[in-house]
Amino acid sequence: MTALNDVTTLEIDGDIAVLTVNNPPVNALSAAVRRGIVLGIEQAIADAAVKGIVLACAGRTFIAGADITEFGKPPEEPWLDAVIRIIEASPKVVVAAIHGTALGGGLETALGCHYRVAVPSAKLGLPEVRLGLLPGAGGTQRLPRVVGVEQALVMVTSGTPIGATLAAEKGLIDALAPEDDVLAFAVAFARKVVADGMPLKKVRDLRVSAEPAVFAAFRRANARKFRGFDAPEYNIRCIEAAVSQPFDEGLATERGLFMQLMSGVQSRAQQYLFFAERAAQKIPDLPAGTATRPVRKVGVIGAGTMGGGISMNFLSAGLPVTIVEANEKALERGVGVMRGNYENTAKKGRLTMEAVERNMSLLTPSMSLHDLADCDLVIEAVFENMQIKKDIFEKLDGIVKQGAILASNTSYLDVDEIAAVTSRPQDVCGMHFFSPANVMRLLEVVRGAKTSPDVLETVMQLARKIGKAAVVAGVCHGFIGNRMLELRQREANKLILEGAMPWDVDRVIYDFGFPMGPFQMADLAGLDIGWSADTSKGVTLRDQLCERDRRGQKTRCGFYDYTEKREHTPSPIVEDLVLKQSAAHGVTRRQIGDQEILERCIYPMINEGALILEEGKAYRASDIDMVWLTGYGFPAYRGGPMFYADTVGLKTVLGKLREFQAMSEADFRPAPLLVRLAEAGGKFTK
Repeated sequence: MTALNDVTTLEIDGDIAVLTVNNPPVNALSAAVRRGIVLGIEQAIADAAVKGIVLACAGRTFIAGADITEFGKPPEEPWLDAVIRIIEASPKVVVAAIHGTALGGGLETALGCHYRVAVPSAKLGLPEVRLGLLPGAGGTQRLPRVVGVEQALVMVTSGTPIGATLAAEKGLIDALAPEDDVLAFAVAFARKVVADGMPLKKVRDLRVSAEPAVFAAFRRANARKFRGFDAPEYNIRCIEAAVSQPFDEGLATERGLFMQLMSGVQSRAQQYLFFAERAAQKIPDLPAGTATRPVRKVGVIGAGTMGGGISMNFLSAGLPVTIVEANEKALERGVGVMRGNYENTAKKGRLTMEAVERNMSLLTPSMSLHDLADCDLVIEAVFENMQIKKDIFEKLDGIVKQGAILASNTSYLDVDEIAAVTSRPQDVCGMHFFSPANVMRLLEVVRGAKTSPDVLETVMQLARKIGKAAVVAGVCHGFIGNRMLELRQREANKLILEGAMPWDVDRVIYDFGFPMGPFQMADLAGLDIGWSADTSKGVTLRDQLCERDRRGQKTRCGFYDYTEKREHTPSPIVEDLVLKQSAAHGVTRRQIGDQEILERCIYPMINEGALILEEGKAYRASDIDMVWLTGYGFPAYRGGPMFYADTVGLKTVLGKLREFQAMSEADFRPAPLLVRLAEAGGKFTK
């Protein structure tokens, strides 16, 4: 075996050269890897005894993509497209031996090989679209030539990898190898190619065709999913080029579109969020090597929408859950909803019925808190009432074993006040899940004043196990997300009092990139959440709507009127109520433009984010952006509210806030951090 450099080796196995990449943990395509591959191919070609070459990888995966440590740095030769051309032009057969994942540049490299073999568990894909990019080394030109236009369109615009079995059906894989020894299979395959005189298949020489209608239909079918994003459309254009242009011209088209995306704000935003999710796992003052507590059994209090959804996260991860509810019918209903959710997932083909039964078998319904005594983690998910929560934690303190973590799913309340009723505040934290809890990725982990480091580390690691994007927040009203959301809601309500209509505000927020605006969101959640007919005074617009039984989508009317299919239209009744509200408050309505609506809704959120940072309730601006991306539908291509502020310019944000202060000094007072950064030409994000 010859070491070509620190990350590649070349070994001669009879008449086959094995070129191995060993760049842990994922064999990323660093400059050293690219140089090593070129050296290996050149040496194997120069060796007269070598008849074929196998490109393999050590460790747990094939090449899993670009080296993220090189992002933002000046590129080094050889470029990946040059490496692939050298592989493709080899006069000796090159076989890719794929296990684990072949993603991004890894799959592009494999497509440059003459043949590809893979173990059945392997995954292959081009995920660059998730970073606001497209494959820049011929991936969009070679892939459709192998798998066809329709499959290529799905792969490049979704970024979702496909399994090796499907890849073999589509022609992306030439043969499936035994799970335990892909290298030996690849060497034997290469020998067979040589012995049988099989052709050196160059993907670039294959022809691909499709009618323009195929592309038009694909755009129509995915218009909602791709809304606002540049990268999916640019990927589609590249596949169109593969059909309509000679290979080298298609490469040039791909390269030009790649550079446009690379220099754009959207790609910077999506790459920023890629790193932000990793940064959120790092707690600045947590000692290195902080131990974790074992969590083998979980308790959940409350079998409603939140409690059931929270439980499903742990059941799906293989952790037993005891769920407690005070009312027997509510308990039965909650368990039934959980089973129904699992069975619906199975009907869609995303889960087997065996998995449904396995998950449900881990669930123990109960009506007694005493059944939580041996749990390692107990999560309270009851009504958002401080006294109720304190009563529960007081009882848990006397029931649950010492060393267990006690968590509240509160979305607004003071976790320190809850912890103070126990004799072990160091074991208490907040775990704020978002509805539906079994679907939404965000988990705000609320660190109390006395929360111990090992509790924090345990919960952060457990969040990854159950598939959540966890962000640490300090104790304050609403934590990070809801604290900022209140500012948007406040301004939205003021705007409709001053001259806009609910659908004007919703349209602007939707066009900005959110899935829906604040009033449509309120209809979806239900206008009567926290509302009581007994205490309603009919003063606010919400009171008036609820008193008329306009409670949102569930009553087919709220701020909007709804059809049976939940299609919404502006309501004349609501328009009349809004006008009367303005008159009752003595407000002379005025025309409010879209730009003011956007700035009034978004800039106060940014300002509140600055206050959150200054108070130390979030560790970094990117944590705030992760909360808004994963929990509130902030458009990924804008990078989150703090990143967006940087793209707009903090001086611009500050200037507008000062303009708005004429309307309300208290509502628009700029945060000191925002003022300092704006005046110094600084940014929230790095």
